[in-house]
Amino acid sequence: MSTALIIALTIVVLFAAYMIYSFRRMKTMAAVTESEKIITLTDKNFRNQIKNGLVMVDFWAEWCMPCKVMGPVLNELAEDANFKAAVAKLNVDHYQSVSQQFGIRGIPTIILFKNGKEVDRIVGIKPKDFLIKQVNKHL
Repeated sequence: MSTALIIALTIVVLFAAYMIYSFRRMKTMAAVTESEKIITLTDKNFRNQIKNGLVMVDFWAEWCMPCKVMGPVLNELAEDANFKAAVAKLNVDHYQSVSQQFGIRGIPTIILFKNGKEVDRIVGIKPKDFLIKQVNKHL
């Protein structure tokens, strides 16, 4: 075997091992304790909670790794006194009818509601600054 082939195979094996390690680590990652200021939504309280003001709703699931990554970001926003929207979460596994009503196809999906109407939709992992800019556009 040539030296270049050995090096390439070594790199591929190391990369595969790193990906397996990362996946297992992420899969066993504990969920972050949710802020007390985050509103937990259900099919019963959903309409009432989004009808007034600006509300950022995170559609998530317990098994969703990207949702776990977004947890600390949402906690920071909920705790930030200068953030101009309420932060709420709806578990798509527990309340499938609500998630179907809004056409949620991938999670995490964040929908920004203003006085009960959807004004913005954000899919995937996003940084805190991006979410703040999106909310500020709708003030």
